[in-house]
Amino acid sequence: MRITILFGGTNKERLVSVASAQALHRALPEADLWFWDVDDTVRAVRSDALLGHTRPFEDDFKPANRGVALAQALDAAKAEDRLLVLGLHGGRAENGELQAMCEMRGIAFTGSGSASSHLAFDKVAAKRFAAIAGVEAPTGVALEELDAAFARYGKLIAKPARDGSSYGLIFVNAQQDLAAVRNAAKTEEYLIEPFISGAEATCGVLEQPDGSLTALPPIEIIPAEGGFGFDYRAKYLAAATQEICPGRFAPEIMAELMAQALKAHKALSCSGYSRSDFIVAEKGPVFLETNTLPGLTQASLYPKALKAQGIAFADFLHDQIALAAQRARR
Repeated sequence: MRITILFGGTNKERLVSVASAQALHRALPEADLWFWDVDDTVRAVRSDALLGHTRPFEDDFKPANRGVALAQALDAAKAEDRLLVLGLHGGRAENGELQAMCEMRGIAFTGSGSASSHLAFDKVAAKRFAAIAGVEAPTGVALEELDAAFARYGKLIAKPARDGSSYGLIFVNAQQDLAAVRNAAKTEEYLIEPFISGAEATCGVLEQPDGSLTALPPIEIIPAEGGFGFDYRAKYLAAATQEICPGRFAPEIMAELMAQALKAHKALSCSGYSRSDFIVAEKGPVFLETNTLPGLTQASLYPKALKAQGIAFADFLHDQIALAAQRARR
């Protein structure tokens, strides 16, 4: 199989994807590079063009050559026996649509399949399935109950129900924030929840070559400037954000985070790897969401957890490639 890193995408998280592709390419230097552009075309990219892009989190990546339609590129991937290493995030890359297109063609790709990707991407449905597995999750608030919920809880948090949480987070601390939520909900569905006080944490899950699952060391997150939101700016642009791996939580909390992440991974039928986010409240971890394509940049959380577990990034990728090839042969 020809290993091909597919990155970019048509959504707003494509800048993170460019940075992930840089890290992937450094670990897989012989892999081909395909860029999925915002016009829904795919084009080959030179190594020097990708690695020479110095501000991937802030500037668009624009190859000079013309591309072909995504479906046409996937047809070529099948004909050329390519295995796609997905360096993508959010949108159609993470909601299962791309995975379904690959599955219909019999193309091997890393990460979760179309059904689990679609389920995890829908935060409302993902919470229901995680709850079935015994994972503690916050109660949702209906948009028509927004005022009453604000009066009851004092603070709320709102985020797109079917997109990454890096963008679109709204913290409802004052009356004027209610209008912001309503305006945002006019263009896309929003998930609204009571604000839960506590430390932010995340925990990755890794599928081993034999199919067994391992929870990676949980990470404690301290957003920059005393904030309480791990949004795009805090994740990628704010140098003061602290990510402590392993986290400094009590041993029983660390164990619970790992157990909950494993339960969420299984409940959502994830494959390969995933990363689940939590708030560590007074009563213990509370589940927020599961990412089926977590960031793989040099600054991302999942590679930090791999390092803490003693797993080299290149070894992780080679194992994921082997798993993807196995799944495609079934």
